Amino acid sequence: MSGTDQQEDQRLEQAILELLDGRAPTATICPSDAARAAYDGDDDGWRALMGPVRRAARRLVAAGEVEITQGGRPVDPGEVRGPIRIRRLR
Repeated sequence: MSGTDQQEDQRLEQAILELLDGRAPTATICPSDAARAAYDGDDDGWRALMGPVRRAARRLVAAGEVEITQGGRPVDPGEVRGPIRIRRLR
């Protein structure tokens, strides 16, 4: 992984954590919230960050920082399909 890729990964992880820090302890965010927060443009280029944001969320799950949910319930990040939410680990 190049230094640029690592910086991007860290930036996305930081965006997730900062958004969660600004919300109630039990609140969730959508991956698109983090993609929009991390994207520098004002067009819909943030959509290209959706996959990388989901991968960043999985890394944060592995680090014990957050959990990924569907329907309000924690799910296995390796098996989840479809829309997800991210929240601080309870």
